[in-house]
Amino acid sequence: MASTFETVASIISSASDVPLEQIKPDSHVMKDLEIDSLAFLDITFEIDKSFGIQLPVENWMSEVNEGKRSGDDYFILRNLCTQIDSLRAEVAA
Repeated sequence: MASTFETVASIISSASDVPLEQIKPDSHVMKDLEIDSLAFLDITFEIDKSFGIQLPVENWMSEVNEGKRSGDDYFILRNLCTQIDSLRAEVAA
């Protein structure tokens, strides 16, 4: 079974022009991979479908815009994968 990172990297590569080998755990989705917000919505939909979860992207954006959290907390792939794993654990519980 593929790791969360491998699955997310594959989704990002498939939904964008970013080659899989350029996607690293420390890559920022928007800054490093240059994924725009519309493409990220498509990626989010695929992540939700693949993992059986729903990413709370609207809540995340509110927290970032209000200065409560850094965008890095959600949009660096390592951190995004941690968020996905946490949501999967909540769904499984």
